[in-house]
Amino acid sequence: MQKLRPVDLAREHGITPQAVRNYEQQGLIPPAQRTATGYRVYTEVHAAALRAHLAIVPAHGYAVAREIMRGLNTGHLDVALTAIDRSHAQLLRDRETLEAVSEAVTHLTAAPDTPAQGRRVTFSIGRLADRLGVTAATLRNWEDAGIVVPQRMASGHRTYGADDVRDAELAHLLRRGGYRLEQISTVVQQIRTAGGTLALSAALTDWQQRLTARGVAMLNAANQLAGYVAVLDIAHDRQSATS
Repeated sequence: MQKLRPVDLAREHGITPQAVRNYEQQGLIPPAQRTATGYRVYTEVHAAALRAHLAIVPAHGYAVAREIMRGLNTGHLDVALTAIDRSHAQLLRDRETLEAVSEAVTHLTAAPDTPAQGRRVTFSIGRLADRLGVTAATLRNWEDAGIVVPQRMASGHRTYGADDVRDAELAHLLRRGGYRLEQISTVVQQIRTAGGTLALSAALTDWQQRLTARGVAMLNAANQLAGYVAVLDIAHDRQSATS
């Protein structure tokens, strides 16, 4: 098996040898063997692991990438696959939410004077938080930012109407897209004014492009991951044959 130095792995990706050593210390690539003088010796297994990790990050994010790589590097393939499945499921949910919001924007643009109060639906803060998968504290933060404006009952409890639910769903979508609260507040305020959907349309177009880029990155990551798993299998077979 070919022996590689940290600089050999680093050169392929335009990173520093120290970055390679950091990835090893974090468990993102397998531990290297050491020479008698203490120098690290990497192999094609480490090279494949590094390629996989660097491809996973733009596809699934740093946290999921760590979970995937640590699972693979410790022999827990199902842990890695479960993390990948969850990430794909989140992307699908984002696409479905984006589609629903885009349809709502189309409706608002086509009929900006139509009031959005035909439905009499109310949510408590707990029910709305459960619907979105966020905490009640998050909804209170959004309220402070002017994104949602719930009504107050005589008891002081918040109630969220149909418009509040719509605004909260928009906020949830845009937060996942990396937008700051003040940006989201501007979008929501424009939605509340007649015909004010231009800012939201631009934001949704940007988010659609992000989802597309992430989907393409997932394809590349899947290819690199498959290559790494194959290399691990070969290395395992070699080890079994010599033991």
